[in-house]
Amino acid sequence: MLLLLLLQVSASCLWLGRSEVVTSFENSCPQFFFRETPPNEALKPESPAWICQRYENQYYFATLYDRNRRIPVYSAYLYQPGPGTRPKTWMVEPQLMGRTYPKTMEREWTLLNYFNVSLKQLSKSQAILQDYKNLTGLNRGHLNPSGHHPDSSSRTATFTLTNIVPQDEKLNGGAWKNYEQQTMIRRTQGCKTTYVVVGAVPGNNYIANGRVNKPSHIWSSACCVVDTNHRKAWAVIAENDKNEVQLLTLGKLEDMLTQLYRRDRVSLFDRDCPRE
Repeated sequence: MLLLLLLQVSASCLWLGRSEVVTSFENSCPQFFFRETPPNEALKPESPAWICQRYENQYYFATLYDRNRRIPVYSAYLYQPGPGTRPKTWMVEPQLMGRTYPKTMEREWTLLNYFNVSLKQLSKSQAILQDYKNLTGLNRGHLNPSGHHPDSSSRTATFTLTNIVPQDEKLNGGAWKNYEQQTMIRRTQGCKTTYVVVGAVPGNNYIANGRVNKPSHIWSSACCVVDTNHRKAWAVIAENDKNEVQLLTLGKLEDMLTQLYRRDRVSLFDRDCPRE
């Protein structure tokens, strides 16, 4: 009886406090953006969710999520690589079901068994583990990679399906991996703080019987603060069916995204981040 009471109290505590799905990044987790300025609304999907990615009562990065396509539009984080093992547990975002659900990312099993949630309810506005089973030629591709974080908790926080897209397996394990693990190390030499925004352009194809969009392109951009008066920036983009990564200026990436989205002019960082 005492054990049951303790479990109920523990579960109820997860429901308390500030929500993780928020109304804007500026008011909730602006620290992941250069000069606390998120990308403009040119990338905003029809049914967006702004997620301050919370794990063990701490925010680790920010994700703009597309509820309809069930993929992230972008994730924003601070580049702070460190040694460590790759996590194995995948999580989901409870508050995509509603603000009354837990504020922190959770395992599917926890929600199904302790919060009286059905798999149908959970899967309505986000991808679930079943969507990524039996993939052919594709991987679960991180936008915000675990290896760009310094400790176990921050790396584990990247293992949420709201930070994942179906990515070409050769690209994910080849040219994109080289960018994440080698180019970023070279490019960030001399940087005091490096802000990263990495995203995916929706494509025309889907996996999981039309539930989860397969992006046409994967892209990443970085704004490096060298000191008070000096900054540098760079970007890359890759077609999601080729093992090639194109290194660009920030301005060129914004030009390409503007063309791909066919909306307003895309701006990824505050104007003081150099475009050339």
